[in-house]
Amino acid sequence: MFHPDTTVQSDLRGGCPPWLSGFKRPVRRELEHSLACDVLVVGAGITGALMAEHLSRLGREVILIDRERAGFGSTAASTAMLQWEIDCPLSELTGYYGFERAANIYRRSLQAVSGLKTLAEELQPSGFRQRRSLYLTGGDTGAAELHAEHVLRERAGLPGVYLDYLTLKREFGFDREAAIVSPGSADADPLLLAHALINSALAQGAVLYDAEAASYASFGHGVLVRMDNGLEVQAKHVVLATGYVMPEFMKTDLHKTASSWAIATPPQTRPDALWRDGALIWEASEDYLYARTTADNRIIIGGEDEDDIVDPDERDVLMPAKRDALLRKLKLLRPAAAADAAFIWSGAFGQTDDGLPLIGEVPDQPNLFAAYGYGGNGITFSYLASRIIGEMLAGRHEPWYDDFAIDRPPPVA
Repeated sequence: MFHPDTTVQSDLRGGCPPWLSGFKRPVRRELEHSLACDVLVVGAGITGALMAEHLSRLGREVILIDRERAGFGSTAASTAMLQWEIDCPLSELTGYYGFERAANIYRRSLQAVSGLKTLAEELQPSGFRQRRSLYLTGGDTGAAELHAEHVLRERAGLPGVYLDYLTLKREFGFDREAAIVSPGSADADPLLLAHALINSALAQGAVLYDAEAASYASFGHGVLVRMDNGLEVQAKHVVLATGYVMPEFMKTDLHKTASSWAIATPPQTRPDALWRDGALIWEASEDYLYARTTADNRIIIGGEDEDDIVDPDERDVLMPAKRDALLRKLKLLRPAAAADAAFIWSGAFGQTDDGLPLIGEVPDQPNLFAAYGYGGNGITFSYLASRIIGEMLAGRHEPWYDDFAIDRPPPVA
């Protein structure tokens, strides 16, 4: 676990992702005196950006703080594959929670990406592009298992078509047993999207401060947050959007941090190097490979996750070996592609036992809420978190919010 007092952005990612140009950086102010507000959002990555934009749009007085540059932590390391399909397959989630509950969670995720689309269309430039997803057989998951997953999705009313080997080969050129191709996903430039969201929040009255929260104290009608310089912000509500840097009181057995690596190729020049529609690619395996394209025809491919590596130095020293492994996998996946790495980066990767986020009021901390997306659906879940917490702050609570509660029981198969 990363410690909130010592972790900096460079601990959360290493190397150089391809998202570091072409954006308008939000303006941060210095916090020069103590303040009071309706909602304090702690953390200005993509989750905090979504939260600040939505709450300010609802007319709330929002202060957003971050001790470093907005979006340059874990957000900059994201591959920004905005999928509604969850890391935990519907069949596995059904084993944990029953079919109706699992199907509803999947439908909520699908709706979240649709909501992201509507929002992103108002916030150009965000690099947002609608995409289909292509879920390939891999690892121990063969055609029979993938077809069973497809049948379960059909029962849940989720969109998608099962492709057998010949159809997959003909339509997309991938040499795998089978796949499920589904509409409704997207990709984006995560920095462009985060900064567009923050700038929208600022235009709606939110304020972004360069500040670091050092302590939190709930009281009857709010939360007193003391900064590391001794100044205070008194807020009616506080939302934690601190990614993998959790305060000490955020205790949960559901979450763990791992490491992931990704590369981006130079722009591909052969017409057969890229695949149809630039679909989002991911494997039906526990340690899955994932891939996408970019607007300038690069291929981004990632994976090679390591659950036991969380130290930044240990993670980053592996970049050359992980680069080579990812290039080999790219060559197998897409033989016509120019398998070279123009960018390589690594990052902290959060995951939960059931593949679901941690959203809602922090147990035993009145008026203090948490928005932790995590997993391969981090941005999708962060959008969902902004909507759920927006409703909670207004005193409304739907039973399905409990599916993502921080203190929900661990899943039992």
